[in-house]
Order: sequence, then C-alpha cells, then structure tokens
Amino acid sequence: MAEILKGAPVAAALTEELAQRAAALKEQGVTPCLAIVRVGEKESDLRYERGAMKRCEKVGIRVLNRVLPEDCTQEELLAVIEAVNADPAVHGCLLCRPLPEQLDERAACEALLPEKDVDCMTSASLTRVFVGKGAGFAPCTAQSCLEILDYYGVELKGKNAAVIGRSLVIGKPVSMLLQARDATVTMCHTKTADMPAVCRRAEILVVAAGRAGVVDERFTNPDQVVIDVGINAAPEGGICGDVAFEKVEPAVRAITPVPGGVGAVTTAVLCKHLIEAAEAAAGK
Repeated sequence: MAEILKGAPVAAALTEELAQRAAALKEQGVTPCLAIVRVGEKESDLRYERGAMKRCEKVGIRVLNRVLPEDCTQEELLAVIEAVNADPAVHGCLLCRPLPEQLDERAACEALLPEKDVDCMTSASLTRVFVGKGAGFAPCTAQSCLEILDYYGVELKGKNAAVIGRSLVIGKPVSMLLQARDATVTMCHTKTADMPAVCRRAEILVVAAGRAGVVDERFTNPDQVVIDVGINAAPEGGICGDVAFEKVEPAVRAITPVPGGVGAVTTAVLCKHLIEAAEAAAGK
C-alpha cells in the first residue's frame, strides 16, 4: 500500500511557522496584510476566499476584502488595484479569477505591482519563476507540490520527474521549480508519444492534465511518488483528481489524495508568500 501524502499536516506545519514570523513582524510594528479582490458572488470564489481568510486568521494576517459587483467596469476594477498598489500597509493581493467576460483579466493582473503579486498573476512573477530573479512569487498551487514533497522528505536533487500538463498555471511553473531544485524534468502533454512509458521512468510524477482519472497504473512504477493536482467533478458527486486513485495507489510508493492533498496546502502557501512580501517590505 502506498503512503498517502495528505496536505493537512503540511498546511499545519506551515501555519505554525508562519504564525511565528507574523508575530515577529508585529513586534516591529508591521501587521501583515492581504487584500482579496473579488468581482461578483461566484461560489468557487467565495469558497476559496473563505478558506484563505480562515488560514490568514490562524497565521495572524489581516485581510482586506474588496468586493465589486458582477457588472463592474474595467475602470472600477483598475481603481481598486491601484489603491492596493498605493497602500503601503497592504503587502499582497489575491485577485479572484476568472473574471467576468466584460473585463480584461490580463490587463487587470498586469496592473498589480509584482512585489504584491502573491499568486503569480503578473508577467513579472512568471519571469521570476523561469529566470530566478525579480519580484513576485510562484503560483500557490505549483509551490504547494514542492511543499508536500519537502514535508514528506522526498529528495529532488538528481531525481527524474515527469510533469503531465504544460499550462502557465501549473505544468510549466512546477517544471521550473523542480529544475531549480536539481531534478531532471520531462514535460508531457497531449502530443507526447507513448506517455505511459515516459511516465513509468519517473521517480516523481506530477499530474496536472485537467481530465478526471486520465492517469492509471500504466503510468507508474513501484518506487514512484505521485502528486495529483487535478480537481474535477466526480461522476458520483464530490471531486476527484486527474489520477485514477484506486488503480494507482496500490502500484506506487506514495500518492496525494483528492480531496485532501495539494488543494489543502494552497492557502498556507498563499500566506507564506504574503509573509515573505511583508518581510521584504519591512527590510528583513
């Protein structure tokens, strides 16, 4: 049976560490502050906002909620982002996405100062992921994969890793983060020839394919660690990952569950980025 790499203890350990760092900042007169900008009342946005606020409360991060109506204009949204940029008491910003169709999401993201971009919304943050220099942070979900691997003591240096998916949100950033830790990474996608054979050679397999249950035991080997980033509606209700868990779990060394895996760590990583931004602003 595989080791189940649950996200809850990873998030708890991060929260404990971050709470100490937040307390240290407050002793210097700095209260870490996150602005959450939301347009409309979409349930998925509300759910993530509630989770982020709960985690921020545990860490000791102040949250400013900036809510705009569903039919707001681009100018109204940009005015809120500019106010966030101009406020030295706000150290980071989370913009709930995707935005309504009438809004230019790319322009809204690019309007945010990269040093306050705690979830890789700007081109400057993405550049930092790829070149290792500049302001901004990696996507929280991508960084969560590394946090899980580190917590459970999975060595990355010199390991062969395969990443299924090449989006700028997960696949490519995860690949760069793994390479930065000296793993040798193969990126797989819909045009990869004999993808199961490619993945079987990997010691670490990160799956961000965007399709429920697309990865089964044909992709695995007994010494493999599998990180399932997928979130899909399950046929029987609830959610499931991109990995067919019942088929893969008996065939590998370790695997993250869905739910309860990577997703459980993302708000803790968001708080980690916010604390790092506050520390940078305080000159630490």
